[in-house]
Amino acid sequence: MKKFDNVTILDHPLIRHKIAILRSVETCTKDFRELVEEITMLLTYEAFKDLPTQEVEVTTPLVKCKQQVVAENSVAVVPVLRAGLGMVSGVHKLFPTAKVGHIGMYRDEKTLKPQEYYCKLPDSIEKKRTIVLDPMLATGGSACAAIELLKNRGCKDIRQMSIIAAPEGIQKLAATHPDVKIFVAVLDEKLNENGYILPGLGDAGDRLFGTK
Repeated sequence: MKKFDNVTILDHPLIRHKIAILRSVETCTKDFRELVEEITMLLTYEAFKDLPTQEVEVTTPLVKCKQQVVAENSVAVVPVLRAGLGMVSGVHKLFPTAKVGHIGMYRDEKTLKPQEYYCKLPDSIEKKRTIVLDPMLATGGSACAAIELLKNRGCKDIRQMSIIAAPEGIQKLAATHPDVKIFVAVLDEKLNENGYILPGLGDAGDRLFGTK
């Protein structure tokens, strides 16, 4: 796969361990949901490390001192429905004040192209750093469409976080939106003839919400 400057693939023993459990057909809905949250927390740590900050004064038990905190109202997360919802709690564990928008996309099973069916975004999102959440970056079509929608709303500082990605999806997204930083927990082998990631973990939405 071609290397892109805007792509970060986390390579960490804790992530590899959690991904192994996440993939298993034996992993129940409750455990699957908790693993997605935990992996998202690790992704969030990496993706948020250069967040804009502001200086505040803090009183410790001994003295007053100047400290840096994340700038207020500076971040929005936008899960791509419905599987992206499973990642929101992982972000909120570390950054509970992040605003949340929602973009509804589904993939046409014949054309594999994304179709938008819902969009609700926080006020003034164009002034915030916006993080798109989608656990599976497969063909890259839905991610590209969601990011294009955000750009059309005026967003300029956009990032993408996914748990598992196929090379095809990364290449499409990175080439289409070279200004967007992409953070992925693990890179898988390929897509199958139906556009599903191999080895993958099945349908993330179904496994998160117990619908299959």
